Amino acid sequence: MKVKRYDKLVRDRIPAIIGKAGKKFTTHIADDEEYQEKLWEKLGEEIEEFKDVPNEEELADILEVIETITSFYGLDPYAVETARQAKAGARGSFKDRIILEEVIEK
Repeated sequence: MKVKRYDKLVRDRIPAIIGKAGKKFTTHIADDEEYQEKLWEKLGEEIEEFKDVPNEEELADILEVIETITSFYGLDPYAVETARQAKAGARGSFKDRIILEEVIEK
C-alpha cells in the first residue's frame, strides 16, 4: 500500500473527488489556529504556482484563497474593494512599474 502525505488545505469538494476515483483518504477539520496557518501556506503555494504558470486559472486560485481569508477575518469584501480604490486614487496603483531606489533626506 502506497501512502502519499499532503497535510495541506484543499478545496471543499476534493475529498469527494478522491473518493469517486476509488481512493481512500483521511482528513480532519482544522481549528481556527491551524486553519489560519494553512490559509497562509495555501496563499504562498498558489502564488508560486501563478509565478510558474501565469494564467487566469492560477490567478483565480489566488483570488479564491484571498476571498476565504477575507471571510475568515470577518472582513467585508466591499469595504476591502473600497479601501483598494481609495488607496489607488490617493497613492496610485502599481501599473507604472516604478521602483523606488532610495530617498535622500537633507
